[in-house]
Amino acid sequence: MRHLRRILLLLALCISLAASRLPAQEIPADYQEVLRYLSRSGDYKAAVLKINLPRNDLHVRIAGHDTPTPFGFGGWIGLTKGDGGMDVLMGDLVLTQEEVNPVLSALLDHGLEATALHNHFFWEEPRLFFLHVHGRGKALDLAQKIKPALDLVGHPAPVAGQSAPMAAAAPPVLDAAALTKIIGRPGEALGAVQKFTVGRDDLHLTEMGAVINARMGLNSWAAFAGSDADAQIAGDIAMRDSEVNGVLKALRAHGLNIVAIHQHMLKTQPAVFFLHYWGRGPAAKLAEGFRAALDLLGSSDAQ
Repeated sequence: MRHLRRILLLLALCISLAASRLPAQEIPADYQEVLRYLSRSGDYKAAVLKINLPRNDLHVRIAGHDTPTPFGFGGWIGLTKGDGGMDVLMGDLVLTQEEVNPVLSALLDHGLEATALHNHFFWEEPRLFFLHVHGRGKALDLAQKIKPALDLVGHPAPVAGQSAPMAAAAPPVLDAAALTKIIGRPGEALGAVQKFTVGRDDLHLTEMGAVINARMGLNSWAAFAGSDADAQIAGDIAMRDSEVNGVLKALRAHGLNIVAIHQHMLKTQPAVFFLHYWGRGPAAKLAEGFRAALDLLGSSDAQ
């Protein structure tokens, strides 16, 4: 019996040593082409090509402490084979606030989707945001679609309206009637702010038998401050998942900046996502951007 145990132990050791000497999974030819096209390195394990995108160019401090990149500032993209010879791309890009909207536009303009935008930290310097991406297609096509966005990371384009100070002193005046005409819904005056709130009664949202309506937070809204010539807009859009990327495209096409994409509610049917945005410019132009997003809600053209 003791002799048998020794034989089994030796056999297990031999198997272990042999396994440790097995070559790593060979990267498929089309994924090698992706790496060459993107001029990146990656590894292939569990049928996934993963390309790490660490932000080594940033000197990050959290609550005043120097913090190394592997602590959580490493973006990535991954590719894996799906049905019908198509690939699925997913990823998480680490971006400064100045990079978010140029990168987002580059993704949308080349046929990729954004699925979330949020923060992972408090008290970090510089402020960092995490943009989740998604796409389907041939491997090299997906690489060609994402490259323009990756090329902007570390080289952000200037954001319109971010540098010039708002005009001070004189009390700002907004033409509420003109905004109402563009948006197509009545607003309300809250001091110097004009606010427009639009419910999503078409979704028939309930929780535990209770109707979740606009007053309970199921709404899209826009707040305007400033003057007709130089205004700010901030707000939130309530969307079904199928509407998210159509709304993103509409807002970016009108020069509005996306700030966050997330959920406000759990255990509701259907699931609803919320998109926070901000912009600056002539009030009428900002209102047109909000209206363009509203026109997609409940529409089959949302994609």
